[in-house]
Parts: sequence; structure tokens; C-alpha cells
Amino acid sequence: MLKRMTVSYSDSFKGLSTEVWWLALITLINRAGTMVIPFLSLYLTEHLNFTLVDVGWIMSAFGVGSLVGTWFGGFLTDKFGYYKVMVYSIIATGVLFIGLQYLETFAMFCLGIFTVILAADVFRPAMFVALSAYSKPENKTRSVTLIRLAINLGFSAGPAIGGIIITSMGYDKLFWIDGVTCILAGILLLNVLHPKKARILDEVVVKNPVSAYSDGKFWVLFVALCLFGIVFLQYFSTIPIFYKQSHFLSEFDIGLLLGMNGFVIFIFEMPLIKWLEKLKYSKVDYMIFGTVLLGLSLVILNVSAWTGVLVIGMLLMSLGEMITFPFSNSYALDRAKNGKQGQYMALYSMSFSVSHIIAHNAGMRLVDGYGFESAWYIFTIISVVCILCFMYLLRRSN
Repeated sequence: MLKRMTVSYSDSFKGLSTEVWWLALITLINRAGTMVIPFLSLYLTEHLNFTLVDVGWIMSAFGVGSLVGTWFGGFLTDKFGYYKVMVYSIIATGVLFIGLQYLETFAMFCLGIFTVILAADVFRPAMFVALSAYSKPENKTRSVTLIRLAINLGFSAGPAIGGIIITSMGYDKLFWIDGVTCILAGILLLNVLHPKKARILDEVVVKNPVSAYSDGKFWVLFVALCLFGIVFLQYFSTIPIFYKQSHFLSEFDIGLLLGMNGFVIFIFEMPLIKWLEKLKYSKVDYMIFGTVLLGLSLVILNVSAWTGVLVIGMLLMSLGEMITFPFSNSYALDRAKNGKQGQYMALYSMSFSVSHIIAHNAGMRLVDGYGFESAWYIFTIISVVCILCFMYLLRRSN
């Protein structure tokens, strides 16, 4: 039985192009390299002596940089092509990360973090368009899933490596290693995904491309994904506080719960997506189902004071994430074929940038003003509105 499971797991990765595997490795190196980000608030308060209010404004500059960078990345991709945008973005990010350590005033750091994240997130729309070009139509959803695995592995490894570097060598070395890692990823990209070497499996040439901004259905998807992101991001802002204050979990226990999310995704997402693709349901159907699971993960937190519901909630959220993100991304890639691909994938990525700007502040204010129980019900209602948006999209698609 174990052998059969192992074979089934490995089979779920078959058929993906070499270029997609290289893109996943570059994404892994790049995401593991951005190890400064998890320690940014500590660095700002302990080493630069900024207040929490200052840190809040700096993180807002971070969010705005992500939003602008994603939009600009889509514009540049349509104008110059995904390859050039990816190369310049990833190398520029490395150089800017190294320079960030020399900024010590509040205003300069706001400007610096805005610029770094802008340069970093220019990469995202270009990467999605490249992923579409390197994938056969029938493999796009699994290709997206492989990139998600790389991102999750990178985000898991990055903080662990960053913590070791800080304790052994200090923050200044962290900025240097962070920047050099991004530059190395850029050099690897230059060598393995150069247009003269990389195979294009699904090249799309549209004579009169449709603007994403005039695509009504895509705007419905944008709004739905913003709502999904606002609810989903509570697991990385207000819910850890809920674990601590209402269930008295230690930081170690909270880390294990959050780590379980990455572990479940790494082990089960690719086989799950391969199995779901064999069923006769649409991508929007799966987005609806994933959102239902996300909503249930919050409702269950109010059902019982038993600590076990936290594990059940985390598993429901992880399943919802594993289903909604790959299929929504694949839906966006399909939609982008008829228009300006960079613009479409920029708008797709911007939905999560908007979620980041809204989710953390809104969640904290709801918890502070109304308590955890009311906050979870309100976010469940937001999940229901998200489901209604997807259902409208499904009806318009039929």
C-alpha cells in the first residue's frame, strides 16, 4: 500500500515540462531568499528603535509597494515580455535588499521598503505568464500547484535559515545573504530559461488583445479573490492571537499548528489536484467548494472550547486553500489567453495585494471592538459573499 501511495504521488508530478521545474526551483530560491521579511518588525523595533505605529506605517508602505509592483509588472510584461521582466526584477530585488540595511530614518525606510517590494512583485505577473507559456494546456493547474509548493517550501525554509543567520552573524549579514541569494536566482534564470534554450509549449499571440480592465467576469473574480484573501489572511494575523489568548497555546504550539498548514500542502496538494482534475467539475465549482471549507474553518472555532477544533479548523482552511488557489490561478490563465496576459495576471495578483492591505487592519479592529467570536462570524459572512460572487461567475460562464 505504501508503495502504491508513493507511485501515485510521484505520478502526480509527471508530464510537467523541464522549464516549469526550473521556474519552480528559481521561485524556491527567491522565496527562501526573502528571509528578511519575517524578521522585519523585530529589526525595526529592536535595532532601529521605531515605535509600533512607525512599524504599522512601514508595513502599509510594504503593501502599497506590492500593489504598485504587481500592476507595473503586468504592464512591463505586456510591453517587453516575461523573460526580461523576471530577470531584471529578481536581480534588482537582490541589489535593493542589500541596500536596505543602510536606511535608518523612518521616511527613508518607508521609501526603501516600498521600492524593494515594488521591484520584487514586478516578478509575479511575469512568472505567471511564463508558467502559462511553459505548460501544456492540460497541465496548467498542476504547474501552478508545483509553483505553490516551491513558494511554501521557500517560506518555510526562509525563516528557519534567517533565524540561524541572525543569531550567529547578525542582521547585517542577513541582508547581504538575502540579496546575494536573489541575485544567484537571477543568474540561474539567465542560464536555464533564456529564450534560445527554453521550449514554449503554449504560445499565445492575440492580434487584438482584450483589456483585463474591460472584462466584467474577471472583475467578479477579482472581487471574490479579494474577499477570499481577507478571510484567509486571518490565519496569519488575528487567529494566532486567538490561539494564544483564548486557548493559551505557547509560541511553540502555535508554530506547530501553522507549520501543519505547509506540511499538509506539501504532501497532499499535488495528488489532490490531479485527482480533482479527473472529475467532471468546472474550475469555478472547485473555487466555491474551497471557499465553503474556508468559511467552515472559522465557524468551527465558535462551536467548542476544545483545543482539537483548532486542528480541525486548520485542516479545513488548508484544504480550502489547496483547492481554491490553484484552480483560480488556472482560470485566470485561461481567461488571459484572449487578452493582455501581463495585465490579466497583474490584476489576479493585485487581488491578494488588496487583501493584505485590508485584512490585517480590519481583523485587528474587529477583534478589538467586538471580540473573537463575533469576528469569526463576520468573516464567515464575508466567505458567504465570496461564494455568491463565484456562483454569479459560474452562472455567467454557463
